[in-house]
Amino acid sequence: MPIPKLATLIGGLLLSKGGRRMAGRHAGKLALATLAFQLWEQRQAAKHPGRPQAGKAHPRRRWSGRRV
Repeated sequence: MPIPKLATLIGGLLLSKGGRRMAGRHAGKLALATLAFQLWEQRQAAKHPGRPQAGKAHPRRRWSGRRV
């Protein structure tokens, strides 16, 4: 989940009364979860430097067994 989607989700929570109450009660947990997610994304990008961030790379071609 890219950061803009995460920001939209959190923004939607903060617009509702219940969302503000929940966010206030669990602000530390939300901050830690967001930080952990960002670190995980960075590590995944570091493991696979040439790989695009969103979606899968090209599917691997399978060998059909046929000789050309």
